[in-house]
Amino acid sequence: MNPSSDLVNRLWRLCAILRKDGVTYFQYVTELTYLLFLKMADERGLDEVRVPEGYRWPDLMRAEGAPKLKLYREALIALGDPQRTPDRLVLAIFANASTVIREPVNLATLMTAIDGLAWYSEARDGFGDLYEGLLQKNAEETKRGAGQYFTPRVLIDVLVGLMQPRAGEVIQDPAAGTGGFLIAADRAIRAATDDYSTLPVVDQAFQVHSAYRGLENVPDAYRLLLMNLQLHGVEGEHVVLGDTLSPAGAGEAFRQADLILTNPPFGSAGGRPSRDDFTITAAVSSYQLPFVEHCVRALTVGGRAAIVVPDNVLFEDGRGRDLRRMMLDTCDLHTVLRLPTGIFYAQGVKTNVLFLRKSAATAGATQAVWIYDLRTGMPVFGKTTPLRPDHFSDFVAAYGADPNGGAPRADTGEAGRFRRFTREEIAARGDNLDITWLRAEGDAEDALQDPADIAAAILGHLRNAMMEIEALNEELGGNEETVLAEAAE
Repeated sequence: MNPSSDLVNRLWRLCAILRKDGVTYFQYVTELTYLLFLKMADERGLDEVRVPEGYRWPDLMRAEGAPKLKLYREALIALGDPQRTPDRLVLAIFANASTVIREPVNLATLMTAIDGLAWYSEARDGFGDLYEGLLQKNAEETKRGAGQYFTPRVLIDVLVGLMQPRAGEVIQDPAAGTGGFLIAADRAIRAATDDYSTLPVVDQAFQVHSAYRGLENVPDAYRLLLMNLQLHGVEGEHVVLGDTLSPAGAGEAFRQADLILTNPPFGSAGGRPSRDDFTITAAVSSYQLPFVEHCVRALTVGGRAAIVVPDNVLFEDGRGRDLRRMMLDTCDLHTVLRLPTGIFYAQGVKTNVLFLRKSAATAGATQAVWIYDLRTGMPVFGKTTPLRPDHFSDFVAAYGADPNGGAPRADTGEAGRFRRFTREEIAARGDNLDITWLRAEGDAEDALQDPADIAAAILGHLRNAMMEIEALNEELGGNEETVLAEAAE
């Protein structure tokens, strides 16, 4: 997919029509979600199954002027009403739906543009590719909002390629966002099975209905997630709205995963996890540590994971250190990738990827950890310096063909980017995995020129500081005012 395709750009430019009415980019994407679903249902012949009569795409297209906008508003209410719409997916996408469009002519312009687009070329996922392109456009334009749920597709494709998802596996993302990891995993499996055609019929049904499990806690993001899955042919029957860190949010039920691919949220969670099965991070009020504990516990023996985490997961003392020890004992944490800065549109903290495999052992599962430094000496990525697949090519080659890190590898020494550290060496460091050896000349952030990138970098430093203060606060058992006063001294 090329997110800068003509279709995406043409539809994105129409946002200018609504921007004059004070509509945000995120509201625009949400509005397009409603309209694209109705158009898709019409194109795919699903109207009679999923859309009540009188509110279908042809009905809306036939109406003109003020009656068109009135009918559209009525359609949004009807599609979110369980008394009138029995389909679970439709109800979830249109839950509490309302339009930000005030002028009938603006609605007509959007619908005419959508109706006139050439949806299908040679690509199977015409709708899906367009929608993902719109999500990426929104993330590029907004440093918050939907951007915080969007992991760059370049990184997703790299991680999915290395983890090699297979048909028949239960694949989970406990912080699903807009569904990038689940969709990429499905795309990889379809490519390996000729669009499922080489699988037995029962296995095809499993892939469509049961293979993918996801949790998303933000209703607006959940709406985009369901739409994205649907447009890519994934039913998402086990992708639910809920809190992974709470029993009520179905977090404890999301176990027995063969593969976990996730980029969980970072920073304060606004409350402590209430999961009964958390033995280490139940008293931690940030997101990152409890999500890692969830992933470790949710994997089946032999299951594997690629988890994006901020730097403090590698070095935080107290419960952070306890969590790393549990992870090193029960999993083979074979690889850590130190990511470049600025690759997330909602830039915040410096990040890494943990690659691990669940072991049956309760101690000693990790014998050595390979660390690849893709941060030092790299540019700060952002709007002006986009991330490309070739930025990861050396790492992919060094990682090898075994998803569990078992391929032959070479330690490149202090002058190279890939080093091996034994479990004993890590223990001597107090189980601190924040290991660096390369030195960069100057700070890459000094080269930033785009004001949005500069602001995001500043915000990142502030978020780093706040996470460290929050961790210190929890360790001391004090309140934030006391910790801030002590830090100031």
